[in-house]
Amino acid sequence: MKYVAEINIMTRSEILDPQGKAVKLGLHNLQMDTIDNVRIGKHIRLEVDADSEEQARTTVDSACKQLLANLIMEEYSFDLHAA
Repeated sequence: MKYVAEINIMTRSEILDPQGKAVKLGLHNLQMDTIDNVRIGKHIRLEVDADSEEQARTTVDSACKQLLANLIMEEYSFDLHAA
């Protein structure tokens, strides 16, 4: 069965996010002063062939830990649903 994983990867909150700060500055320059604490991350969508949802979750979790996320600086979460 095919499953679709929607993965969100964000820099850990204790790590500085210069890209987020630059975007926040740009928004403030556009008079959007009510926007604060901008963080920039990654969104990855992928399909997994697996016999069960549990197996698909294990595969996606392994992909995140081994390649997609830098666990020293980033944290991740994902949603999984049948394709």
